[in-house]
Amino acid sequence: MERCFSTNLVARAGEQVRIAGWLHHQRQLAKVTFALVRDAKGIAQVVVEDDRLRARVGTMLPETVVVVDGMAVRTEQAPGGVEIHEPEFRVLSSPSEPPPFELRRPKLNAQLPTLLDNAALAQRHPRHQATTRIAAASVSGFRSTLDALGFTEIHTPKIVSSATETGANVFSVDYFGRPAYLAQSPQCRRSSNSSADV
Repeated sequence: MERCFSTNLVARAGEQVRIAGWLHHQRQLAKVTFALVRDAKGIAQVVVEDDRLRARVGTMLPETVVVVDGMAVRTEQAPGGVEIHEPEFRVLSSPSEPPPFELRRPKLNAQLPTLLDNAALAQRHPRHQATTRIAAASVSGFRSTLDALGFTEIHTPKIVSSATETGANVFSVDYFGRPAYLAQSPQCRRSSNSSADV
């Protein structure tokens, strides 16, 4: 079965589906467990009613990487209007310990050192992902506009004579017997076709 993303579940209502992602959160009620699985596009709700499976899911730590097969069912209360029933869980990877902050919260309640020490994990938070997507869309807009105007994008080696970029890391290199530095910043330069030969 081919994997689908959480945002495609509406179109697949009434069908067997497969989603894959991180166990975002779970709510254990008296006779049912709601497991929220987060993928690259959003969050899907999985309804677990089998007692054995509920016990197994209850032992899974947040951010456990899972594959879930089940039936997509339309439900107004579910995220996106669809949830997965009669699921089968397959664990691909389990974290060695719980995350240092709860990614299910609207904001990450952690001090800056904790966020920096766990930056890869913090970037999974939906709010941080939204910021990254906005930045990517902005770059894409600039790139497509400049491409349409005939500009050529170039990526030059950034060797500088002194470590002058505040806040950026630099590597020292021997440049034909003279000290130079390879800057490690994400800047790129563009030049137009008309000025490229100047």
